[in-house]
Amino acid sequence: MTIIAAVDRSDRAATVVSEAERLAEAFDEPVHVVHVLTRSEFLDLGRTSVESGDSIDMDEVRSVAKSIASETAEDLDVPHESAGLMGAPADRITTYAEENDARYIVVSGRKRSPTGKALFGSVTQSILLNARCPVVSAIRQSTE
Repeated sequence: MTIIAAVDRSDRAATVVSEAERLAEAFDEPVHVVHVLTRSEFLDLGRTSVESGDSIDMDEVRSVAKSIASETAEDLDVPHESAGLMGAPADRITTYAEENDARYIVVSGRKRSPTGKALFGSVTQSILLNARCPVVSAIRQSTE
């Protein structure tokens, strides 16, 4: 079994990885740090030019996503690996968790109103509703 740490490029990623590490130590499981890039995020990172008509290399997208996950996992003191995926984040994370026999998925959501979640969707909410394993929603501690 594994502990899946689903990270994005926000400051919440460190909280997710820290909580995943605690669970990994408690259950003697490895951590898989997973980052999912959408096509639009990849383009926003400036990795390719839409105007030039170049096609997007999916291996490159996954490599960029894996690099983001690896950077987040640098300070882990438990066995871990990084994974880069492309697609709809909630779907890809829950599928990855099923394929890797996840004990837990650790996520951290953004602070949004219920209306905001309904209008714009929520990756965390979708994972909570669709995952086949327990989901831990890590809350970033305020430094104020």
